[in-house]
Amino acid sequence: MNSTQKTARMAGLLYLIFMLTFIFSSVVRSRMIVFGDAIVTANNIMAFEWLFRIGFISDILSAVFFLLAAWALYVLLKPVHKNLALLFLLLNLGGVVVESMNMLNLFAALLFLSGADDLKVFEVSQLQSFAMSFLNLYQSGFMIAQVFYGAWLFPLGYLVFKSNFLPKSLGILLMVDCVGILIWFFQFFLLPNYPAISYPSYAIGFIAELSLGLWLLVKGVDNQKSDLIKFSLRSEKNA
Repeated sequence: MNSTQKTARMAGLLYLIFMLTFIFSSVVRSRMIVFGDAIVTANNIMAFEWLFRIGFISDILSAVFFLLAAWALYVLLKPVHKNLALLFLLLNLGGVVVESMNMLNLFAALLFLSGADDLKVFEVSQLQSFAMSFLNLYQSGFMIAQVFYGAWLFPLGYLVFKSNFLPKSLGILLMVDCVGILIWFFQFFLLPNYPAISYPSYAIGFIAELSLGLWLLVKGVDNQKSDLIKFSLRSEKNA
């Protein structure tokens, strides 16, 4: 197995690990957080505190694996167009930074519900309201990160489409996924009462990104075409 094929398999593996850790943490949050009901949310978090903490760690790990997957994709697609590959890597990094900083809002909610001595000056209902406020901030911060996570998919999809050693259909799906995520972002902030607008983007995103991860891990790349691109680049440099 040559280095390009190894890089493709590694990118696919990292991408799938990212998806698994992200889905796990998302399910944990969805079972505990009831937006608009601070009392129920507080009771859920305190009843399953360790699960909440594990979900938090899973979220952090998903961001790390996402960045590592983007780096592997950069190495894989750099021969197609180095500047565009660097662009999608930087956009992914921007999203990871925003998401990681935003995780402080998620953990702050747990701190307000922890019963620490320095918080006993507040009523329980106040602490529950504070926790819900930080969870609302977390949700908004998560959506801000989607600007970067949506934007990175377009140059990524374009390079997959142009690469010739990966299916063009994958590239098209990724570029459509970019549009879907950006629609989700604008809907959240501009039309919050119409969440159904974003529903199609969930399905498109899952299909596109799962397909990318599985294809890279299982099928890899067309070695002959990837080697041809590298040979062409070396010829241009030597000319």
